[in-house]
Amino acid sequence: MMEPVAVQLNGVSKMRKRRVIGPIDLTIPEGYVIAILGHNGSGKSTLLNMLQQIVLPDSGQIIWFGEEHNGPLPIELRQQIGFVADNSGLEENQLTAEEAVRFRAYWYPRWDMKLFDQLMKEMDVPRDVKLIKMSKGERRKYEIAAALAARPRLLLLDEPSSGLDPFAWKVMVEQFRNFMAGGDTTILIATHIADEVKRLADYIVLMHRGQSLGMAEKDSVLDQWREVWYEGDLRPESIPGVVESSIDENGLVRIITTRVSEAQERLELSSNQVLKIRNLELDEVLAFWIAGYAPIQWK
Repeated sequence: MMEPVAVQLNGVSKMRKRRVIGPIDLTIPEGYVIAILGHNGSGKSTLLNMLQQIVLPDSGQIIWFGEEHNGPLPIELRQQIGFVADNSGLEENQLTAEEAVRFRAYWYPRWDMKLFDQLMKEMDVPRDVKLIKMSKGERRKYEIAAALAARPRLLLLDEPSSGLDPFAWKVMVEQFRNFMAGGDTTILIATHIADEVKRLADYIVLMHRGQSLGMAEKDSVLDQWREVWYEGDLRPESIPGVVESSIDENGLVRIITTRVSEAQERLELSSNQVLKIRNLELDEVLAFWIAGYAPIQWK
């Protein structure tokens, strides 16, 4: 049975000052957290902006919840999209959180004031201070609380932890986890923080130089690669899944493989001794992905 689709991009591209973003082909399943990873300038923010028509694509097709909109997005759809930008907007600067939230509650038909009050209290955000007078961390926490309280079907987060201290970051992650446990929201989160990906994401989309290198399940991305050290005379190229190998001055062999179970079996059958196995860190895995060793893609 096919997963319901929140957003589909078919050949979407946009010319920016320094490079072309796209063409991007992506299918975003409904009800999951998708982390969008990539270096600065890779196209993450442009992708999020195109999904809400802040930026219009030059070519290609975007389908929201099964419907394509050639003109402006209808109000009914905009009311189902929440957004936390990397930089806060200016339109609410002279309002207090209490004043700003009244407008948001009017705009979003699924607004949950009880949830907003709970989040503001748990994240210790003042309600009677103008937003422009808040610290960067307080403003960010207000934006997150307001975005979640809208209970959107599609929530777009551009570096949501920017400006948060470690304690506030842990609270934010826990709030997102609780929110996803009880709802049907699809979240796209552009981030560079590995722990956010590990704790929140179901899938990973990798952007590189304006191109999408595909989407894969987070668990398969993190579990697929292993670094293995062994002693013996088995040649690395005869071991399944090896993408990198080296031999030190003592004859100890180091390999990186994407098929660790088969590699271990091959080593044991040939009487080579496995000394150590290590999971690769996310940034190491992404470097191999960029180099062309893509994980199993989501279909």
